[in-house]
Amino acid sequence: MTRLHRFAEGVAALLLAVIFIAFMVQIVMRYLFNWPVGWTTELSLAAWLWLVLWGAAFVLKDDEEIRIDTFADGGSPRRRRLVQAVGAVSLIVLFGMSLPASWSYVTFMKVEKSSYLGVRMDVMYSIYIVFAVAVIGRCLRQLVRGPAPRAADASSASAL
Repeated sequence: MTRLHRFAEGVAALLLAVIFIAFMVQIVMRYLFNWPVGWTTELSLAAWLWLVLWGAAFVLKDDEEIRIDTFADGGSPRRRRLVQAVGAVSLIVLFGMSLPASWSYVTFMKVEKSSYLGVRMDVMYSIYIVFAVAVIGRCLRQLVRGPAPRAADASSASAL
């Protein structure tokens, strides 16, 4: 799993580099040569879309995700497990329900191409399907494994 995570981080770093290089090319072309180009904006937007969804699907670790633990923090470990299980099941159901419509939309977009680069839009938006499946997989894994102990729980458990 470490190699796959490193690969996912590498892809994210590459996408970030593409955004930066496209941004710099846009500045040089616009302000040094007075020749604004549109493909750099399109490339930056596409790379940003892929970076955000790829990163959320494969780079972020479970403990790095932003969560609102208002209901879980004040309760017992059992209550935390229950709240996290309800959240995981909710996400599985919602993303699962959205998959057929998302698949239909993404496959329908094969008729469209981006303005400057000519990339088919189904390729551009296909990262959402990957993201949705990854979220479902992560939630299923969380249901099977259960929640990771909080830092305070782990330190108090080792003290016993």
